[in-house]
Amino acid sequence: MADATPLSADLLRTRCNPEQFDFETTETLESHPGDLGQERAMDALRFGLSIAHSDYHVFVLGEAGSGKHATTFRMLRERAANEAVPPDLCYLHNFDEVLRPRLLTLPAGRGAALRADMQTFIRELGPAIEAALGQEAHTERVEALQNNHKAREEAALREIGEACAEEGISLLQTPDGFVFAPSKDGEPLSPEAFEALPQEERDAIEVRVASWSDKLEELLNEFPGWRKALREAVVRAEHEVLSPAVGHLMRDMRERHADLPEVLSFFDAVFRDVLDNAVNHMMMEEDDEDGEPEESTRFTRYQVKLLVDHASSQGAPIVFENNPGYGNLIGRIEHVVQQGVQVSHFNLIRAGALHRANGGYLVIDAERVLSQPFAWEGLKRTLRSGEIRIEPPAEAQGWSGALTLEPEAVPCRLKVVMIGDRDIYYLLMEHDPEFAELFKVAADFDDDLPRTAATEFEYARLLAMLARGAKLMPLERNAVARLIEEGARLAEDAGRLSLQTRSLADLMREADHFARLQQRDRVDVAAVEAALAARRHRYGRYSERVRQSMLEGTTLISTSGARAGQINGLVVIELAGERFGHPVRISATVRLGEGDVVDIEREADLGGAIHSKGVLILSAFLAARYARHQPLSLSASLVFEQSYAPVEGDSASLAELCALLSALTQLPIEQRLAITGSVNQFGEVQVIGGVNEKIEGFFDLCAARGLDGSHGVVIPAASVRHLMLRQDVVEAARAGRFHIYPVSTVDEAMEVLTGVPAGEPDAKGAMPRGSLNYKVAAVLADMTAARHAFNDGEPASRRRRSRTH
Repeated sequence: MADATPLSADLLRTRCNPEQFDFETTETLESHPGDLGQERAMDALRFGLSIAHSDYHVFVLGEAGSGKHATTFRMLRERAANEAVPPDLCYLHNFDEVLRPRLLTLPAGRGAALRADMQTFIRELGPAIEAALGQEAHTERVEALQNNHKAREEAALREIGEACAEEGISLLQTPDGFVFAPSKDGEPLSPEAFEALPQEERDAIEVRVASWSDKLEELLNEFPGWRKALREAVVRAEHEVLSPAVGHLMRDMRERHADLPEVLSFFDAVFRDVLDNAVNHMMMEEDDEDGEPEESTRFTRYQVKLLVDHASSQGAPIVFENNPGYGNLIGRIEHVVQQGVQVSHFNLIRAGALHRANGGYLVIDAERVLSQPFAWEGLKRTLRSGEIRIEPPAEAQGWSGALTLEPEAVPCRLKVVMIGDRDIYYLLMEHDPEFAELFKVAADFDDDLPRTAATEFEYARLLAMLARGAKLMPLERNAVARLIEEGARLAEDAGRLSLQTRSLADLMREADHFARLQQRDRVDVAAVEAALAARRHRYGRYSERVRQSMLEGTTLISTSGARAGQINGLVVIELAGERFGHPVRISATVRLGEGDVVDIEREADLGGAIHSKGVLILSAFLAARYARHQPLSLSASLVFEQSYAPVEGDSASLAELCALLSALTQLPIEQRLAITGSVNQFGEVQVIGGVNEKIEGFFDLCAARGLDGSHGVVIPAASVRHLMLRQDVVEAARAGRFHIYPVSTVDEAMEVLTGVPAGEPDAKGAMPRGSLNYKVAAVLADMTAARHAFNDGEPASRRRRSRTH
């Protein structure tokens, strides 16, 4: 075997020394504010929140669990606490246009006071009206007016009756009205008597009746005017008796709100409406189920709909709308059913998150608002127009002609902070031009930060903050050191620390649970290890089933012996947020052909675009290195054996290339080794992801079959800095029972896998005889010659014999 030195065990996991910390537990450690490593995002947030222009709203982007929400809210609270409290928002009945409720803005806290005053006024108004209208002097005055009116009408009718009687005509009152009839001696003539009269006399009587009928009609036409005058007189009497009573009820309210002209105008409108409609109010009978009149509904129009109350607010509002549907954002108009008909009024207007956040900050989740019908368009329409207009989606889109309320629009002055992942942000930037116009500030939260002694201490403060926030027991410094190591593993880089605080907080809660089970008063490293082991066990069913199928021979994976054209690749599976790796057999076959490398995964529609790209790259490498001056005369097939699910990624391209070279040269590959890495067109090995899980997956299989000191994994040299392997893997490597081989080129990989030197070209470009590259070139030359001979039609006996390898 070629000289291939495995990595030292010290390079497989970068430990955190707890002795570097000067605290025993996090109880004495000062909490970190929570913005560790987020200087760029914090600067962007400060800029976006401070700039006064209306279209500079903020989009906070980053991976889930990176602390975006907590950090954003902390900064918002700090900023909002020093800002002015916005005014209260109220809706009032519009006495001129009932369907268009009026908006009333009041200083913070005054809305509740006005509403309470009006509720008291309404409670006292009914009894006050009854008392005023029930005064004896008033009732006598009204009765006198009515009696005078009645006497006037009767006198006029009596006068016309007496006058016509002198001409032999009687005025009679019937159920159908007044009629004139001929009379004799004061008694009306019967029809028979009238018919017995001479024709000339009958004609004269009819002329007189017609004349008196005209006079009666003229008199009756004057009656509506008399009655109108009566009503006006009664109304004046009511106004005169009600005005002092209602004015007395409103006197204190006017004094309390004397500094608000709009409120005084509202009081004036209420005063006029009470005087004009007092009797109608008293005659309203809206009975409930028991037949009792509902006092609260008699004067509904005088109520104040307090839409947003800032009486208890301190600073600018911060509103997080967890369910940003259209109605929850914009507001809605509710309806009630009365006598089978849906009706609404200004008291049924409901505020949305935009109303509550007006004058402050609205925080919404991007994915949730985009998933709600009409919500995103409604939000953009509000931000563009600068006003919140409550209208149902159908009316906003012009789909409905139903008659409904049209509340006066509310001027909108707020800052919107949307929180989402990077994919949503870039999709909106690309596909929604209005998004870029409204959300001009992006606060991009980092996923990790460099790992140094200084940042490890700050990370410890961050863990202390998370523990206090979750009300956990203090963490010992050895537990903190173990969590820092786990943070590096989450970052998939030994030189960086993950800022996925959600995962760390979950692990700390679980460690706290195990520490409490052991009746400890602090969390030590054993509790952290127990939490990690329990988590692996909870999510380990599928990985154990996969490994068991390999141990039973159902899935064919060899960890001993050697075979040409067959190699152990490594893949990573992610399920429910947990990742694990396992080996997969990759095989290659080679035959005479026209330079085609068939990716069976792609042909079967199981290979993703990136995986197919990796196969095309290794094909280009073969042609560029070994067939620069001759056609590539092979046909090869590559496949992931016993793979029945889609394959994506290029981290198996190095393994596929090694299997292909082995199949060409028939040099056997050691099955005790597995390999991962991607390759470029120059044969250089490139970094891949999930290196820790891949190594551990192959280690677990080898350990189950028995480690004999020959097993190991080949990884890209560039991935060494990412190693944060489990402690049992590190200990096995330290004891020489398992090995990690870093390689930088495909030549180095083949040397480790086959034990045959790759060979370096001499000054003339010739490869050393017996080297790997010599064998590959020789095989390809033989294939080219055989292809030419086949194409020329030469008999088999005259075809060029293959070179001896």
